[in-house]
Amino acid sequence: MAVYLDNAATAPIRPEVVEVFSKHLQVVGNPSAVNSFGQAARRLVEEAREEIAKALNADRNEIIFLSGGTEADNLAVKGLFEARNSPEMARPVVISVATEHHAVIEAVEALEKRGAETWWIPVDERGVLNLVALESFLADRGESVALISAMWANNETGVITDIPALTAIANKYGVPVHSDAVAAFGHIPVDFAASGLAALSVTAHKIGGPVGIGALVVSRATQLGAQIHGGGHERGMRSGTLNASGAKAFGAAATIAVAELDAESARLGRLVEKLVGGVAAIAPEARFSRADAPGLPNNAHFTFAGSSGDSLLFLLDRAGVAVSNGSACQAGVSAASHVLLAMGRDVAEASGCVRVTLGWQSTEADVDAFLAALPQALEGARKAGLPN
Repeated sequence: MAVYLDNAATAPIRPEVVEVFSKHLQVVGNPSAVNSFGQAARRLVEEAREEIAKALNADRNEIIFLSGGTEADNLAVKGLFEARNSPEMARPVVISVATEHHAVIEAVEALEKRGAETWWIPVDERGVLNLVALESFLADRGESVALISAMWANNETGVITDIPALTAIANKYGVPVHSDAVAAFGHIPVDFAASGLAALSVTAHKIGGPVGIGALVVSRATQLGAQIHGGGHERGMRSGTLNASGAKAFGAAATIAVAELDAESARLGRLVEKLVGGVAAIAPEARFSRADAPGLPNNAHFTFAGSSGDSLLFLLDRAGVAVSNGSACQAGVSAASHVLLAMGRDVAEASGCVRVTLGWQSTEADVDAFLAALPQALEGARKAGLPN
């Protein structure tokens, strides 16, 4: 039986969520319609909005539904930039981090083509942000900064950023901050009200919900330039017919994930600890990527010297164990990890990484299966060597 250890790419939908989703897929009606069918669908959306707001400690009116994390990141980055530079470009600088998800990095790069200037917050060898450098930059150029975008937890290495510390600095200079919390939500506490953020991205399919529904939490004081037009839905920030059944399933998944968060974090943390110890015994040269930095309880990211990550991935998959090299959002393109490169690793090391991520369905037997398959896979990957 195959073992699935790539939950950071997408997690299996929870049985309870399947029940909610399938039940409400049969609801007929456009949530924006004024007839009784439309209002029944609208009730599902608003119930879901309440559930997700409660899970994130946000106001229900701050929840903007959309298709997922990528759209949420794009709306936040581009929308904040446009709102802060209307009618003229008074704040051309965008601040982000080179270890961000490509949804943020490429959104920033798209703004560069429109005339934006980018400054990247430095990270150390653990992937931890240099907030001293950030404050120094803001003290010098804060009045020209449109926004900061920094993820709550890295989707590859699992390293957690101290978001309240970052926003405390940014808010002194009046700079709004967006955070991609897709990897963090459901695994560590994510409190929007206490975060100091202007916007926060989350999605359903990372926490046992369906693919195709996510949310951008936007503070009531924050304005965004819409990226999709046609109807003025969701506070005028995201037009389009709302996915009522998807939203309701997302709400169910969020409620379950937060209710089980403490127990699951402890359980998965113990499994990751066993996994890390097992890898160290099998391959002493292996490097646990985040070292002593604070990290997600379900994430274990390794580099194996002299081995191709692609070869390891393929050989482990043949042995019935599914893991990944990193983000699954790069259209199947094989490349050295941009996260590890930003952390100062060389191309060889950044090409020999494996990410193991656990989920709600993961068991000790799954970890045992990975550790049993690793020695032979590692031997084969070493023989294959690194790509030229």
